[in-house]
Amino acid sequence: MPEIGAIAQKVRSKNAGPFWLTVDIFCGGEAAYSRIVAGLDDAAVAQAFGADPAMLKRFDMPDLSVVKYSLPRPTVLGTAADRDMHGAGWAVLIEEMRID
Repeated sequence: MPEIGAIAQKVRSKNAGPFWLTVDIFCGGEAAYSRIVAGLDDAAVAQAFGADPAMLKRFDMPDLSVVKYSLPRPTVLGTAADRDMHGAGWAVLIEEMRID
């Protein structure tokens, strides 16, 4: 079972405002997109992020070969408890996920 990071062209995460994060999986083509869409389990993604599955939002964009997840930030952006102000550290959690 390969890691998503080995199939996708790029995985990135970033802020989506002070209360949300977004993770983009750029598949790079139809074959990789189809494989990633079929293999991604939203419950496993929510578990990897430590997020409530009901709050996880998934957007499949076949025309762009992109899968996007949005989720609430664990802390508000810029507060003393915020350890990742840019939201960049979340991508690795998806990159290291294994799919069939």
